[in-house]
Amino acid sequence: MSEVTIGPSTAVSPDLDWSQIRETVRMLFLTVAQIEIAMRDSDDSIERLTNAFTTMMGYEKVISMAVDDLPASDETQIIRDTIKHNADMVTTEMQAAIVAFQFYDKLSQRLSHVSSSIEALSELVADNVRIYNPYEWKGLQARIKSKYSMREEHEMFDSVMRGGDVREAVRKYNEARKQEPAVEDDIEFF
Repeated sequence: MSEVTIGPSTAVSPDLDWSQIRETVRMLFLTVAQIEIAMRDSDDSIERLTNAFTTMMGYEKVISMAVDDLPASDETQIIRDTIKHNADMVTTEMQAAIVAFQFYDKLSQRLSHVSSSIEALSELVADNVRIYNPYEWKGLQARIKSKYSMREEHEMFDSVMRGGDVREAVRKYNEARKQEPAVEDDIEFF
């Protein structure tokens, strides 16, 4: 006689043990997995691009030094100026690209926070004891909020936790960010 194994109850094959909470937890864990896969795939590409741009900046410096070593004459001056100007333009564009990659790093950090927050929420919802404890929920919310570094993020969090409309909170966040001057102090040029 073969032994029959019964898998966990799911929405596809529900039984008396089926639970919308378990289905929610599965969906949340799937979301975490998708975020982490997307981050890992994009991190590899961004790292390759950053390394390529850094290498190209090194080549640009070699070109600039070689131009400086060319004999200075009326015949070569126009050529030297053209090469130097275009090398400088390439450097400027590469620096802009590297800044964009560094902003991508901030995006990656945010997605990592989202992933860990969803995972922590999933674990809380999956725990039959913790799910009904308001202190557990308050603790989870405090841990999530502590990951925010900007005032606007804290305001958005507080608005949503008070029951505010998510789209309105995001709109206010975006408006507040637009009103702040651009900060490039934390951007590192190579």
